[in-house]
Amino acid sequence: MSALASSPAWAQDQASILITNVNVFDGVNETLIENANVVVTGNLISAISTEELVVAGGTVIDGGGRTMIPGLIDVHWHTSYCCAAQSTVVTGDILEVAIRGAIGSEATLMRGFTTVRDVGGNPFATKKMIDAGEIPGPRILPSGPPIGQSGGHFDYRPYQAVPTNPADSQWYWYSVGLMAMADGVPEVTKRAREVMRMGASQIKISGGGGVSSVYDPLDVRQYTFDELKAFVEVADTYNTYVASHLFTDDAVRLAIEAGVKSVEHGFLVSRETMEMMRDNDVWLSIQPLLDDEDGFTFDDPFSQAKWIAVTNGTDIAYKTAKEVGVKVAFGTDILFDPALAERQGAFLAKLQQWYTPYEVLKMATSTNAELLELAGPRHPYQEGPLGVLEPGAYADLILVDGNPLEEINLVADPEGNFDLIMKDGKIYKNTLHD
Repeated sequence: MSALASSPAWAQDQASILITNVNVFDGVNETLIENANVVVTGNLISAISTEELVVAGGTVIDGGGRTMIPGLIDVHWHTSYCCAAQSTVVTGDILEVAIRGAIGSEATLMRGFTTVRDVGGNPFATKKMIDAGEIPGPRILPSGPPIGQSGGHFDYRPYQAVPTNPADSQWYWYSVGLMAMADGVPEVTKRAREVMRMGASQIKISGGGGVSSVYDPLDVRQYTFDELKAFVEVADTYNTYVASHLFTDDAVRLAIEAGVKSVEHGFLVSRETMEMMRDNDVWLSIQPLLDDEDGFTFDDPFSQAKWIAVTNGTDIAYKTAKEVGVKVAFGTDILFDPALAERQGAFLAKLQQWYTPYEVLKMATSTNAELLELAGPRHPYQEGPLGVLEPGAYADLILVDGNPLEEINLVADPEGNFDLIMKDGKIYKNTLHD
């Protein structure tokens, strides 16, 4: 028996790989498949069995009793924003943002996150190169530039940028597709169609006030019902959906009435509104953001005060969502902090404050994959299911030194505890030995 080298395997082309002696968490069931053997053929899992398996001419890896889990999924990630300092947005350009995003994508994959839903930015070139095997990184379901209104959450223009007139050129970051602005139904319709033309899997908008933006208090509802409905109608014509940045009851209720299917954040939402979400099959894509050692800091005191107000709602939001039965997804929303991005797995482990280790892992695998399916035919990865380990599924998997179903903190240290990381049937990390 032999193990693959620990060098990056994105240059390798393995016909078949047999991984023996592993305990498999399939992404769905709490009971492990013990003493299992897993065969990967091409980019898919072809067999999982407790009986002895053989691959002719393939590679055999002894898992040594480790736990195999599906590749992790982060459904609120920002490829373009996560790994560049905020000063880059002030002094840099789109090339620097793109390069830092591409470099950060390899680190994302090496943390075991084999798939992300990118909910704002311009990751299209990075995604294209990852999918082509030219650079390592996770699968990306891109939303493209997030769309907001004048004075809304994605309006980061200088104070002196208004009033505008139709002859004005777009602000630089709008012109290069890092974010977008639209006011009124005709402009909303046009921008949404442009984003879908760029290759978006779903549309991301802001329907309410935000933390990091300076012109919008948290209580502000952004976009009128007709504007929100226009976004939803465009998404529907593309057989996909709208995800919206939202915090408060009024903003969430209006968005639900308009047909938005994914509430991003939702920290200040009441039980009654969560019941409305549940009854309308609307997802809560919430992040374990707390004012703790990983808390975000803002130079603007207005934004810092909003951060405190939002994170004061995190605990009750998770508890209420679980009690009510809302569909809850996991994401991180790490912004402009390469060092904090390295703690992506630690953010996942924080869910143990509200969920069992099994519930945490299920959420970050098969449950998150279920949310991604809302993109319908715009979902770019349809050869097999994501977030599960079963025959026919994508071969996105991790070998963990230990059992995260018993000790979820193992995911917080991927460098030390993830001994093998595979995506699309290719091994990107292997520290196992003969």
